[in-house]
Amino acid sequence: MLLQSIDWLFIIAFFVISLVIGVVVSKQAGKSSSEFFLSGRNMPWWLLGFSMVATTFSTDTPNLVTNIVREDGVAGNWRWWAFLLTGMMTVFVYAKLWRRSKVLTDIEFYEIRYSGKAATFLRGFRSIYLGVFFNIMVMAMVTLAAIKIGGVMLNLSPIQTIALAALVTMIFSAMGGLRGVLLTDFLLFIGAMVGAFAAAVVALRHEAVGGLAGMLAHANLEGKLSILPAFDFSTQSSTDLVVSVLIIPIAVQWWSVWYPGAEPGGGGYIAQRMLAAKNEKHAVGATFFFNAAHYALRPWPWIIVALCSLIVFPDLDSLQQAFPHVDPGIIANDLAYPAMLTFLPHGWLGLVLASLIAAYMSTISTHLNWGSSYVVNDFYKRFVRPDATEKQMVRVGRISTVSMMIAAAALALYLESSLTAFHILLQVGAGTGLIYILRWFWWRINAFSELAAMVVSFLVACYFEFVHTAIGFEPLATWQKLIIGVGITTVAWLLVTLITRPTEEKTLRSFYSLVQPGGPGWKAVLMRAKSENDPIDESGQRWDVPLGILCMVFGCLAVYAALFATGAWIYLNYTQGAVLTIIAVVATVLLLKSWNKLRFK
Repeated sequence: MLLQSIDWLFIIAFFVISLVIGVVVSKQAGKSSSEFFLSGRNMPWWLLGFSMVATTFSTDTPNLVTNIVREDGVAGNWRWWAFLLTGMMTVFVYAKLWRRSKVLTDIEFYEIRYSGKAATFLRGFRSIYLGVFFNIMVMAMVTLAAIKIGGVMLNLSPIQTIALAALVTMIFSAMGGLRGVLLTDFLLFIGAMVGAFAAAVVALRHEAVGGLAGMLAHANLEGKLSILPAFDFSTQSSTDLVVSVLIIPIAVQWWSVWYPGAEPGGGGYIAQRMLAAKNEKHAVGATFFFNAAHYALRPWPWIIVALCSLIVFPDLDSLQQAFPHVDPGIIANDLAYPAMLTFLPHGWLGLVLASLIAAYMSTISTHLNWGSSYVVNDFYKRFVRPDATEKQMVRVGRISTVSMMIAAAALALYLESSLTAFHILLQVGAGTGLIYILRWFWWRINAFSELAAMVVSFLVACYFEFVHTAIGFEPLATWQKLIIGVGITTVAWLLVTLITRPTEEKTLRSFYSLVQPGGPGWKAVLMRAKSENDPIDESGQRWDVPLGILCMVFGCLAVYAALFATGAWIYLNYTQGAVLTIIAVVATVLLLKSWNKLRFK
């Protein structure tokens, strides 16, 4: 496609704004590692919330949703909608605990919660495993989406796309630190959402679609529109569908699987934002805003484009014929989203392209800053140079930022599908989620528990990916692999927990005094401290986790009702829309009443 002056104006404006912000805040960001990675721990909830939402809206997100809708219908989105349960638990149970911990990164948590050489090794290993290798995998997924968009919309080669998309992001991230990321995320998210809604409107106006009524009545969407999968167990394929997209995500996946941005108990860049908040209330407010916007506000523009794509490009052959210049190796259902964007008129084309660039920049810049925080704080300063000055730490952070961007760009050239990569990441994290939930509330979990979970889940994922079919076994469905992985990993880390020595008593008491998690899981530690005339001060505060779980239930009900109410209104089902809207309002009122009773420091 040939861009006109107005299109380039939008695109150049986004690049200029991002670079200007990076330059303006670079001096402040370079003052210390706390400034570079946590913005001085003084950020308001709304700015942090916008940043979380912007980070999880990347170039690969609409592609992934399109892939899911084209293969399994709207109901297939339960694969990620189920993570709302995880998110709301993080909001009302774990956000304030993270803020109380006062760590610079969530990896630093290991040495305040566990003890001994195992804790030290765990911190060092996870800093590289997550901060570098796992992080590069996620950034490669995002860059793959950028490659597909560049190929379809601008006829760019993968190398050209990477060079253009990554260069500005890399420079901006290395200069501005987290403060620069937060400020640009606020602007980039607004631009990205405007672009997403514009894409949905243009898709509906396509002559083959015929507007909203035409889309809903089209034969190509038969069986694709339902928000819930059909509970049909008459065939193996229908059984696999309902189990994989609804039952497993709701019953197992949300609490058992570690996935970036939806970690049980919080973690990664979500924890980084909570740690950067002014106080516990701002940490909770930011995380709630993120979950409400992520699940209730954003999905439907992407879903509408995905549904329209089934009418315009009903199969992969039609995509290949429409874009013969695109490498056949990356022709997959996720390509349909950028394919639909080619129908945008000039002006809107530039805006939407700019919004996708914005989405790419917000996600990549966050991952670069987050990953660098692990490299600097949890590896370089902890193991390589404990006496490093603040300037040296910032310098290493900037070097690691550039290095990881180059590595992610190289890996992106070998990936083919965002959904395939999504399943791989889920499998690698299968079975580890429960340990991240319980480690705050059960004293017996130790560093060996986490090591066992991490190693076993990785080995199981490698077995299914490279060995299972190679030795002659029949291929398993994705949900079957997930269940097996969760079961094996959970049993393994529980056994290791019970047969290894617990964390040192001094560390347990120090952690409890700092974080005050409360609950019956710490009763043994409190009793031992009391019997040794070293009681832990709880200040007579009640354990409000049950109240937090009640808030979690109301929060999930409010957001799900809002999400489905929006769908009902779009489907012109006014009665259902009205009922769901009322449920959303009532659930929100109950949530606010319960929220006000929560205890904050």
